[in-house]
Amino acid sequence: MTDRYTSYSINKAGESNSLNYEQVSLFGEEIERSRRVYDSGASYEMGSRSLGEWKQAIAKYQEAVLKAIPTTQTTLFEMPTSHCDPHVISPFSLPIQPAEFYRLPSVDGGDACIYFVIDLVSPAQSPVLLYIGETCRSSKRWKGIHDCKRYLTNYRELHITHNQPIQVVMTFWWDAPSSSRPRQQLERSLIEKWRSPFNKENWSFWGTPFVN
Repeated sequence: MTDRYTSYSINKAGESNSLNYEQVSLFGEEIERSRRVYDSGASYEMGSRSLGEWKQAIAKYQEAVLKAIPTTQTTLFEMPTSHCDPHVISPFSLPIQPAEFYRLPSVDGGDACIYFVIDLVSPAQSPVLLYIGETCRSSKRWKGIHDCKRYLTNYRELHITHNQPIQVVMTFWWDAPSSSRPRQQLERSLIEKWRSPFNKENWSFWGTPFVN
């Protein structure tokens, strides 16, 4: 299949012009991507050029979001309106952990957190935030079946096929609420804010090249 040029549209403010995703783009001339979650058994492979453009478009959007994060400092006598404000959480500034963190030995089930799956790509390229999740048991969440692990396997394999750089890591925000509902609300806000492509809420923006 041909590797056709893919067009994305982002204005200067970092907002998308509906982040127009042209149909008949990532997967070649023969396949027209609809807004369905799954393509019905279609077999395809994203070309090297389209893979690079897909990541570049996401990175460009997320860079604009990052620049919009408030940098105002509080004094010793001021408290933020909410320590769970999604607009002050920067996934790229948190300590980096290996993507296979769940294989490390742990003495308990872990703590509540919001976690971020990031491809650092290479020093010469902007990182891409791929997935955002929440859990009350950080050491247990990824030990079993998790759809994102499958997406990452497909993602890694395609990079190897095209000999493109990849460095998948994870970061964790440990101040997440211990109660499920507010933690899940925070997760949804962050998913909407960053438009992480592996979260199903954002598949209409970026397509589903690694889902099947």
